[in-house]
Amino acid sequence: MTIALYYWPTPNGHKITIALEELGLPYEIRLVNIGAGDQFNPDFLKIAPNNRMPAIIDPDGPDGAPISIFESGAILQYLARKTGQLYGETERARVATDQWLMWQMGGVGPMAGQANHFLKYAPQMDPPQILPYAQDRYRKEVGRLYSVLDRQLADKPFVTGDQLTIADIAIWPWAISWEQQQQTLEDKPHFARWLADLGARPAFQRGHAVGAELRKPTLDKQAIENLYKR
Repeated sequence: MTIALYYWPTPNGHKITIALEELGLPYEIRLVNIGAGDQFNPDFLKIAPNNRMPAIIDPDGPDGAPISIFESGAILQYLARKTGQLYGETERARVATDQWLMWQMGGVGPMAGQANHFLKYAPQMDPPQILPYAQDRYRKEVGRLYSVLDRQLADKPFVTGDQLTIADIAIWPWAISWEQQQQTLEDKPHFARWLADLGARPAFQRGHAVGAELRKPTLDKQAIENLYKR
């Protein structure tokens, strides 16, 4: 049965398209144009009360009944449990996956998101908001996190070991924007290798390509209002 994915081509949206492609689950895209304010639509808020995408509706949920889920990490955990894939085959493996998934949700996502905002989008505002302390703060924290990941990957192909998991899928869409976050790879060879290896996977390529034509390099005044001031 086809999963409905409420989506816009952002790192959090890409997590779910990549996971669905890796799992081979059928899905249909329902666009949520966050620049236009679609995330505040009352119908969308019924399934995503925090007015953030992605969200899904799975018509074949637990016990065969439909279920709606918001928050990208929760969606990844649900899909992994549903299929018995991308989570690990033992409880220890699943704990390791959860650790690194939470690391992404609480660290890489928020910190890289703030770096993107203060380095790229805040300077586009009217008047421009160029805040050196904030830029330096988040640039350095993202670099620290990527150094942690580089050390973790020194002796393993994937974040938790020999198998791809939802932890890798959660981290990669944020990490591929390392240049936008003003990071370097020369001192992070294992991180660089991991980025390239995952980027060569067909499912990652397909998932990342969904809606790519909708992304814009700059934001207009209304998009800034909807994204950062509501």
